[in-house]
Amino acid sequence: MKRKLIIPALLAATVATAAAGAHAGEAKNIIFFLGDGMGPTAITAARIYQYKEEGLLKFERMERVARIKTYSQDAQTTDSAPSMGSYMTGVKIQNEVISMSPDTKASAPKKDAHGNLTIDTCAAANGRPAATILELAKAHGKAVGAVTTTEATHATPASTYAHSCHRNSGYAIAVQAVPGGAGYNSALGDGLDVLMGGGLHHFTPYSADNTKGRADGRDLLAELAARGYAVATDRTQMEAAKPGRKFIGLYAKEDHLAYELERSARNAKGEAATQPSLSEMTSKAITLLSEKPEGFFLMVEGGKIDHGLHDSNAKLALVDLVAFDDAIQTAIDRMQLLDPGLRNTLIVVTADHDHTLAFNGTARRGNPILDIVRNADGTPARDADGRSYTALVFGNGPNRPNARADVASETALGDHYHQETGVRIKGETHGGGDVKLYAAGAGAQRFKGTMENTRVFELMKQAFGF
Repeated sequence: MKRKLIIPALLAATVATAAAGAHAGEAKNIIFFLGDGMGPTAITAARIYQYKEEGLLKFERMERVARIKTYSQDAQTTDSAPSMGSYMTGVKIQNEVISMSPDTKASAPKKDAHGNLTIDTCAAANGRPAATILELAKAHGKAVGAVTTTEATHATPASTYAHSCHRNSGYAIAVQAVPGGAGYNSALGDGLDVLMGGGLHHFTPYSADNTKGRADGRDLLAELAARGYAVATDRTQMEAAKPGRKFIGLYAKEDHLAYELERSARNAKGEAATQPSLSEMTSKAITLLSEKPEGFFLMVEGGKIDHGLHDSNAKLALVDLVAFDDAIQTAIDRMQLLDPGLRNTLIVVTADHDHTLAFNGTARRGNPILDIVRNADGTPARDADGRSYTALVFGNGPNRPNARADVASETALGDHYHQETGVRIKGETHGGGDVKLYAAGAGAQRFKGTMENTRVFELMKQAFGF
């Protein structure tokens, strides 16, 4: 994408500072964790699910807490693209747009002859790329990476390293990560040092065995390998990768990674059986990136939290949120060994938006969060029609029967139960409420109060000394 970056002097000034060897900030390293859709209610529900009412998730023990406003440039309720883009660039962005100027209009890609969205419709005059914190870190000589349980080209990871007028332009986004190739994002310098997630089809050519592949015939994995990247498509190959080389790991052929509930099952099937956990990917990324003396920037997304909530399946979402929490603890433990006391490392944990998940009724203490609501004596609570109901519900989604029936505990606690909703629509939507932010380490003291999501970019930039 050959366009001038918004705030044209920003990257140039960054490069000049890096060349002079200056470092005025407190943090040599920043790890930014994004729990997609992880609103306050989801955090509380996951805490109760894993540790009961009196417990805490690991990241809830971090030293600083703030509230983040999430509205986008054109919507009261954001989608992941503009919210993550605001964290990464410091500007408000329109819904569905990836790290572009506020005036950029969303323009969806079109289908090719195979029915895949490979035809990019982003016009050169439609806005300008906005420099990301990852690009600034790269310009300062730091190692940079993005890790996700979604496709590697999905809204959250793409917002760190790419610029596009639409989040669904995965094929056009993928080429921006390939150094020296047509469409490369030159603001990445010599390239991303680590990229992990799913969505292999965005990087490989169409064929009879790869019907979601690229229509232009490019094999981006081969191009990356030719540029010196180590390439992995499963956990074993990831574990074998050695420091000293750039790395890309794509662990799902045509989709996001599996839900943690499926991946961690004893009888995990298909790709789920060979995919690494988010904790394993996070640890590997730190191993690879921490070799850089100048430090690193790493983004880690727990993206399947959002998918479970959109499916109005609270169990899937909560299990993935707990796995996200585990990945954060893995990062803290690894960095405490590399940087005792996190004196030179800032860790930030937040979400891009809320969902419509809500607590329901007055369940007794100790009530399993996924169960029906039970009174203090253990009997099921009843609605006005005498029906039992669950402790968690959604404001909207598919499960809204015309006439409610009793909900049995065995049904509510099942792996595939969809919580009931207030408004019947095909898929549950985001919520417009504030989200929480947690921070620890170098520069964490700046994160406090209620802030715009754009402010987080500025505080990370200050921590880095840019």
